[in-house]
This record gives sequence, structure tokens and C-alpha cells, in this order.
Amino acid sequence: MTRHFLGLYLLIVLTLAVVSWGQDRVLELYSAAEAPEDKSMRVAAAALAEGLRTVPQAERRGAVADLARQSGVDMELFTTADIAGADTLEKLERGETAALQGSRGRRWSMRRIDAANILAIESPASGAHRSALDWLLTLLFYAAMALVLMLWIWPLARDLRTLERAAARFGDRNWSFEARIKPHSQIYPLARTFRRMAERIDRLIGSHKDMSNAVSHEIRTPLSRMQFEIELAQRAQTLGEVERSLGNIKADIAAIDGLVRATLEYAILDRADVALQVGAHDFTVLVPAIAEYVGRAARPEVSIRTQVEDDAREVLCDLHLIESVLKNLLSNAVRYARGEVAVTFRSRAGHYELLVEDDGPGIPEPDRERVFHSFVQLERDPERRQGYGLGLAIVKRAVEWHQGEVSITGSMLGGACFRATWPAAQGGGSA
Repeated sequence: MTRHFLGLYLLIVLTLAVVSWGQDRVLELYSAAEAPEDKSMRVAAAALAEGLRTVPQAERRGAVADLARQSGVDMELFTTADIAGADTLEKLERGETAALQGSRGRRWSMRRIDAANILAIESPASGAHRSALDWLLTLLFYAAMALVLMLWIWPLARDLRTLERAAARFGDRNWSFEARIKPHSQIYPLARTFRRMAERIDRLIGSHKDMSNAVSHEIRTPLSRMQFEIELAQRAQTLGEVERSLGNIKADIAAIDGLVRATLEYAILDRADVALQVGAHDFTVLVPAIAEYVGRAARPEVSIRTQVEDDAREVLCDLHLIESVLKNLLSNAVRYARGEVAVTFRSRAGHYELLVEDDGPGIPEPDRERVFHSFVQLERDPERRQGYGLGLAIVKRAVEWHQGEVSITGSMLGGACFRATWPAAQGGGSA
């Protein structure tokens, strides 16, 4: 807003300066057109002043009054003390004719008679013609101002109408925001914000659709198994058979509970009102502790090594979210690693950087962006699938709430390298 105000203000000031300069030039040309009349008044003033020099000083005032009465031209006799203005007095001392602007538009031509007396003759009035020109110039002045303001406002009004139509289409459930507004437009930042909002809404709608479809699909299988186990329990002949069916039902309930927990965790991160609980935490202790916790459930042949810089003792973050990020990344790496997982944490140029690498098969480049979508699993064999495809989606949202980003590259170990970065200065999260 400040930039737009200053832009309009400077434009108006510049226009005022240009129009005023043009008005002054026109007035100068108009004054030049009256030069013959002014010259005649100077000649008359010089002749009368020369004639009055021969008149005794005591009789000069009366002589001036007689000349004014006979000619019908107003004349006055002044002394040098009556005249203000150093420039005017200097011109009179040099024997030149000086002009004086009086009240009510009256103009006087003055000529020096002697060291003490000055003759002033009123110039013919030309106010009517001059006043019309002044009115014309004033009208042109305001017309120029209106034209400049219109040229400034018209693109703004056009882009606002475009933005309004795009917002109306989006409000009619056409989930694509199309507003062709150029980057140099005054409202381009507003359009960019609208576009981001539309993309986020579209992403949320798509995420909720995926979530609904995935949850219904994932719940259907354990529910079918539970129904089958209940029927087995009803037909069971021994207590052992009943206990076995109840155990299977308990496992299916645990699977549904895990799905609900993961879905709720992801849904919370997808909300717009998440407030980060940012604090300073010692990552030299935290990272090895989480790695050890995940390593207990890992395959025996997989080892996890950590490398944390010594100055990572006061890392600013939301501990719960970053702990979830590290656990999910480590669980994913341990699942696909052949024998080694490496965790590195460091600080670079005002940003924290968390790297999790493995020596597994890696992730194909076309799938590196897709794996961060909700309910996406690259494993095609249903028997080998684990989880619900929400771990990396949670990682992405948690890092985004820290105003950071997460990406995948190839690892020096031969597998995938997940890199999560976020700024060291946290001022409250937004996604």
C-alpha cells in the first residue's frame, strides 16, 4: 500500500511540476504579445518624467494632478521611501522604467524624476482578456491532472475487474484460479496471494478426497477380516480357537487405530490454524536418541550412524513436529536400507539442514515429488506394503510449517537422500 501511495503521490507531484512549467511558458508568451503596449507606456513615462524635471518641486504634485485630469490616466507622485523592493529601486536608479503590480489587478509604470521623486502611471487594463486566458489555463491544468489520474487508475480498475471475475469463478466451485495479471500490475501481489490461496484450497480438497478414498479402502480390509474372525469365533469349538480369533480381531483394531492416528496427525498439519511451539533444543542429544529408538525396531543388519555438529545445542523448532519428521524419515530409510543409514544435522547460512541417507535402491527421479503426496506408496506388492503412505506427507507438511522445504536426491551411500531445511530464525509457522 505504501509503495502504491508513494507512486501516485510522485506522479501527481511530477504532473504538477510539468503543467506549472507549461503554464508559465504560455503566460510568458502571452506577456510577450503585449510588449508593444508596455513599450508605449515606458516611452510615455520617460517623456513625462523628463518634462517634470523642469517643474519646481513644490509644483510637481499639482502638475501631475493636472496631467491625470487632462489625459484621464491615473498618475501618482511617489518618493523613494514609498517604494519597496531592492530590484525595483535599482532599476529606477539606473534610469529604467519599472513595473509595479497594485491591488485589484492594477499595474503601474514608474520612472524616476530626481533623487527623491518617482512618477507612477497606471497601465491600461487588460484584465478581461487575461482573465479568460487564466480560466483556460486552469481548465487545461485540471484536465491534464484528470487525464494522468485516469491513465494511472484505468489499468488498476481493469486488473481489479479481472481479479473479481476470477474470484467469482473460483467461488462457483471451478477450482482453477485463472487471472491473467502481469507482474508489473499494481495488484499483482494480491493476485499472487489469491493464486496461492486457490492452490492451497485445491490441494486441501484433493487431499481430503484422497484421504476419504484411502481411509475407506484401508478400513474395508481389516473390517472384512474382523467380520470373518467373528464368524469363526461364533463357530469355534474350543477356547483356543476363540482366543485366536480375538487376537486377530485385536490386531485388526490396532491397524485401524494406527490408520486413524496417522490420518488425524496429517489432518492437523493440513489445518490453517496450527501454532508452532518453537523452543531451543539440544540436537546433539536429541538426534542420537531418536536414532537409537528407531534402531531398536530395525532389522539387525541395518545400522544407523549419526553426525551432529557441536554447535547444535540450541536449535529453534517445534520439538514434536521435528521429532515426527526425523522418526518418519528414519523409519522410511530403515525399511529400504540394505545395511546402513546415515543421519547428519548441521547449520548452513542461517538455515538448519537435516539429512537422512540410506544404501537402499533409492527413489526414481520421476517419483521424488509424488512420494510426498498423501496415501502414496511406491511399493507395488500389497504383501510388502507397510504403513498408509502418510509418513512422508507428514514430513513435508511439518517442515513447511517451519517455513522450510524437503527434497530428495541421490545419496553417496547409493540409495536416497532426504534433505529437510528450515530457517534458524523462527517467527511463527505458516504453510
